[in-house]
Amino acid sequence: MSKPDVRTDEKKQHFDDIYVAENPVPFKERIMDALEYVSDNFNRQTFDRLILPWAQQKGSADKPMKFVDLAGCFGNTTMATLYGMDYDAIRNNWRDAEACQQIDDQRRFPATTTGIDISANALAYGHAAGLYDETIEADLNAAPADVQNQVEEVMQNADIVISTASLVYLEPEAIARLLDAFAKGDGEGYMLVNFLNPFALEKADETKRMLLERLEFVGSMASRHRRLSPLEQENYPGEEWALLEIWVLKRQS
Repeated sequence: MSKPDVRTDEKKQHFDDIYVAENPVPFKERIMDALEYVSDNFNRQTFDRLILPWAQQKGSADKPMKFVDLAGCFGNTTMATLYGMDYDAIRNNWRDAEACQQIDDQRRFPATTTGIDISANALAYGHAAGLYDETIEADLNAAPADVQNQVEEVMQNADIVISTASLVYLEPEAIARLLDAFAKGDGEGYMLVNFLNPFALEKADETKRMLLERLEFVGSMASRHRRLSPLEQENYPGEEWALLEIWVLKRQS
């Protein structure tokens, strides 16, 4: 299978070969283990503080939350936010090709999940393991019209969207289309997004402006993301960690 056309900042490490693996074990070993990818602990903390109480109050078996993991790859942040799993629990769940085939925890509120990503293999894994109830394979920078329409419909209908460590891969025009679709939705809805430092800072600034134009700011947190790879440490001398800025926003009333 060919590698997906992931557009990466030239100073940022490429992980294209991991994204097309058949299961998340290489992701766990080469990113979560080797680079101490701890960011989901902080994604979970922010989600629990600003979104979880509302989701548990509003979600029901009759009306489950519509939960979207946008550019979610193998679904580790769905495991953190929807299932409440921390860094160590996710790593243990993904310890080998057999263990990763089922999720070791339960959803913390009723939800139907949609995974959207460029990697067919990551989505197939997420669906087979039960993380994603539905999936949409899409290059969000260049999706054909029918796929783009499907993505925008899911975004508009979503109650919760998470997009963690992924907006850096999207062009501003693609981000604007996704935000416009979510903002058009009816009723209360929340979005959790990440900004990475030191990568693509100008794009992050532009994305923040787009978010604030369309959505209402709720809260934020700054944290560690992961260690920089050797290549990244060459490109950013003196830096050891990629840092994370986590934002939560909601539809404007």
